[in-house]
Amino acid sequence: MKETNRIEFKRELNDKLEKEVIGFLNNNEGGHIYIGIDDDGYLHPIDNIDALQLKIKDRIKHNIYPSTMGLFDVSLESLEDEAYIKVTVASGSEKPYYIKSFGMSPKGCFLRIGSATEPMTNNMIEDLFARRTRNSIGKIKSPKKRLTFNQLKIYYQEQGYELNERFIESLELMIDEDYNYAAYLLSDDNGVSIKVGKYDGIDRCELVENNEYGYCSLIKATNRVLDKLKIENTTLTKITGDAQRIEKKLVDEVALREAVINAIIHNDYSNEIPPKFELFSDRIEITSSGGLIQGMEESEFFSGISVPRNKELMRVFKDLELVEHLGSGIARILRKYDKSIYQISNNYIRVVFPIIHKDDLLQDNVGNYVGINVGNYVGINSTEKKVLELLSSNPTTSIKNIAQEMELSSRHVERIFKNLKEIGIVERVGSNRNGKWKVNI
Repeated sequence: MKETNRIEFKRELNDKLEKEVIGFLNNNEGGHIYIGIDDDGYLHPIDNIDALQLKIKDRIKHNIYPSTMGLFDVSLESLEDEAYIKVTVASGSEKPYYIKSFGMSPKGCFLRIGSATEPMTNNMIEDLFARRTRNSIGKIKSPKKRLTFNQLKIYYQEQGYELNERFIESLELMIDEDYNYAAYLLSDDNGVSIKVGKYDGIDRCELVENNEYGYCSLIKATNRVLDKLKIENTTLTKITGDAQRIEKKLVDEVALREAVINAIIHNDYSNEIPPKFELFSDRIEITSSGGLIQGMEESEFFSGISVPRNKELMRVFKDLELVEHLGSGIARILRKYDKSIYQISNNYIRVVFPIIHKDDLLQDNVGNYVGINVGNYVGINSTEKKVLELLSSNPTTSIKNIAQEMELSSRHVERIFKNLKEIGIVERVGSNRNGKWKVNI
């Protein structure tokens, strides 16, 4: 791995952090900053790493404007017993972002160009400001003046948060001393309908169930939709001729959950059209209003580039652990399904999950019923496929052993592992010394 337009290495934290973060916020793809790795890709020990993570979060939160809430992650990663910090930055929708102390000027605004972060010209700044998103739910005032947040507070308390009088303000649910539309969506009583419809057959002619889960906090509505689909997503069982028992859900559980959460978080609520969930005899359809966010290409969408439409919702969903990492949802879905399950237009994004039947259980038990295997998994090359095969046959093996087996350098194999871990195919279970590798295919 080397520095690119989306990757920045820093041997240690320095005074250029805000500049690099802003460079990624202002481009169309976002990026990653690795602290504890030098320009040549070598790891270096980090002292007081927990305190350093908090310092990084504090600097990004307080030194950059507009708000970066919901647009970045700070996580602790490790490779061969060496720890480093990964800062994931999404492309922001309120460009241009800038260092507060310098304002919206060439001294405060930066853009990632290749592997360098450069100051923006005044013309570039003016152009980005003219195209800034102005109909975001953080900028639209709530249609109701009096809102309560008892449900939201309970969810936060269950996660161990200690709440104070500035709770709502800290989540940026206010605009000009009034509640914004994000607050309205998260309040106890709103006018947003969230329905799960069930049809008898493969078309919309005969509606047999029409369950309403909305008119409450969007977090509560999300959990209710997930619970309903979990009940509907039954397990098929088949006994084969050699007395083997094969079990599989109608739809992959992880992919279904990610699609539901993505639809709710990234729905365009400014047009007052809520996401829609529909069950048919042969498929489950999940539809969110609004197409790809302005400036995003389909290839960028499928590669996992994160540009949150509703950063206020993203922040809350992350706090409540409904979302793990920025941009991870699409990768989890494409781990099990082909891109063809997506229908993308200017007005909506729809995910169509085919429902399997008992005869499908006799096919390959790693998800091939939708045409996916290790060889054609998004972004996987032949070398990475070989690594996965070695891990599958010996989960306790080491990077050093794999490097020797494949006649590659350890650093080359480390880079392969890093890529496979980032897209969720490989994970480490247990400690580096006594754990093992898990292949998620």
